[in-house]
Amino acid sequence: MAIDSWLFEQFCQGNQPPVLRFYTWKPIAISLGFHQSRYPIEWRNLSWQGEAIDLVRRPSGGRAVLHQGDLTYAVITSGEGNRMQAYRSICEFLIAGWRSLGINLDFGSAGRGYIHNPNCFGTATAADLVMPEGTKLIGSAQVRRGTAILQHGSIRLEPDRALFQQVFGTDEAINVPTISQSDLIFALEAAAEACFQMSLQPAPLTEAEWQQIKSQPADRAIASSSSPGG
Repeated sequence: MAIDSWLFEQFCQGNQPPVLRFYTWKPIAISLGFHQSRYPIEWRNLSWQGEAIDLVRRPSGGRAVLHQGDLTYAVITSGEGNRMQAYRSICEFLIAGWRSLGINLDFGSAGRGYIHNPNCFGTATAADLVMPEGTKLIGSAQVRRGTAILQHGSIRLEPDRALFQQVFGTDEAINVPTISQSDLIFALEAAAEACFQMSLQPAPLTEAEWQQIKSQPADRAIASSSSPGG
């Protein structure tokens, strides 16, 4: 997520075009929302399959996300309108991509009560996407600076039920579609090009850019996080 933060900063300065990224986590981690101050103290000492679970803070809002068996997406763009209009506009490509794979998604409906639940996937707000039977598949969150927006989210693909219970203390039956990561990324990239009427171009980071990212302060924060989702 340090890459997301750096790319967002560059976009705000006019040095970077809009961005679409997909990535996974190794080692697995729990990411806390920018404003999330309360979480179980035992999260600092969790492990899975003999490897420590990292605890990190996102530049965006929302609740804690367990990054295991998921695919993270990040969109950096500009937009007008209010926060929910921005969510709906950006999530359009997620809905279209999953629809092309035979899965219909819709927005959640939970209210502000989500702030009392440390688990992002414990509730589905109007910024999140759920399957027809109500299972939350994608949790999203944003940070905004003027008209610049960084939105990223977690897409559940192969969550480990026992680990989820260990972290959040709930025995949730996690039923998600069986779709390969590569097929999903291909579908979402095609949907993004169609929805946003653009052509995606690969842009690997240069060595100089990597050095700039690594030199960022570990506690770097981005102002004005918004958090109805994720």
